[in-house]
Amino acid sequence: MIHKAGFVNIIGNPNVGKSTLMNALVGEKLSIITSKAQTTRHRILGIVNHDEYQIIFSDTPGILKPAYELQESMMDFVKSAFDDADVLIYMVEVGETALKNEAFFDKIINSKIPVILLLNKIDKSSQEDVEAKIAFWRNKVPNSFVYVISALEKFNVQTVFYKIIELLPEGPPFYPKDQLTDKSERFFVNESIREKILMHYKKEIPYSIEVETEEFVEEEHIIKIRAVIMVERDTQKGIIIGHKGSAIKRVGTEARKDLQKFFEKKIFLDLYVKVNKNWRSNERQLKRFGYKD
Repeated sequence: MIHKAGFVNIIGNPNVGKSTLMNALVGEKLSIITSKAQTTRHRILGIVNHDEYQIIFSDTPGILKPAYELQESMMDFVKSAFDDADVLIYMVEVGETALKNEAFFDKIINSKIPVILLLNKIDKSSQEDVEAKIAFWRNKVPNSFVYVISALEKFNVQTVFYKIIELLPEGPPFYPKDQLTDKSERFFVNESIREKILMHYKKEIPYSIEVETEEFVEEEHIIKIRAVIMVERDTQKGIIIGHKGSAIKRVGTEARKDLQKFFEKKIFLDLYVKVNKNWRSNERQLKRFGYKD
């Protein structure tokens, strides 16, 4: 029996729906999803196993022009997605005409590996507009297979999945057949908490925080978790906590509910807030949080 295996790496501008697509393709919520740009900070792998294939999907941060050290590291994750890809998925929205980083776009159109271009969020456009955009992108990226999808509604996602299997190279699996992702349990705790902060806080606050799980103790019927939310300034600490602790309590309650679904166990979640000045521009701190080797 012929076995196929390979890395399918998903790239695109911020807010294009990469994480929604990744979760739909894998069948699990591995990447957090919000309406804010820069929701995805790390490169996250989602592994789909079958007797005849193993697909390693890779969700990367949205492509942007870096403004500080953390964003530089985020773009390094995108660069690495070009290095090991067996199939490259380039996602665009109906209204887009280019990547925010021209160097990445040049890599796509000169790629030696198969490129699938996905025109997402077509449910927000007319048939005439969609047809015009298909023609536009086929001309702009002539080396690609172009599909229209709605990642949120899962429209045409299965068709894309079958195309990916067709394009995969032959080879043995890279990971054990029972593995779902390369990330630790603590990583998903951190991301679940960060997702709630992205949803409920405005302006700079969501981009100034990092979450670190300090304790993760799994017992038979419950997981006890202690996590710290790090901010860059003292004023941000008060905003995260809120009046009489109301804001952080909401974050904890919502994150706990999601984590109970994810781990299928009761969760005890203890949150607190700590100031870690200018961590986004500190190379040592970025290494600590997994943004640099």
